[in-house]
Amino acid sequence: MEFFDPKILFNSMVYSVLGVVVFWLSFIIIDKITPYDLWGEIVEKKNLALAIVVGAMCLGVAIIVAAAIH
Repeated sequence: MEFFDPKILFNSMVYSVLGVVVFWLSFIIIDKITPYDLWGEIVEKKNLALAIVVGAMCLGVAIIVAAAIH
């Protein structure tokens, strides 16, 4: 089976984990540099506008990480 190479699967898993770690670290850094707690504002105070902005930020960071790894 030439279409299934364990080396390719392993590389994909490593880069997937690396991408998730970089994404999560960038979210933590952005959360620390903002003047308020993002998670508390979104979950406890139900701030929909902030949730949309954070969601857009997450998509942007995810695209950057994916492009850098690819």
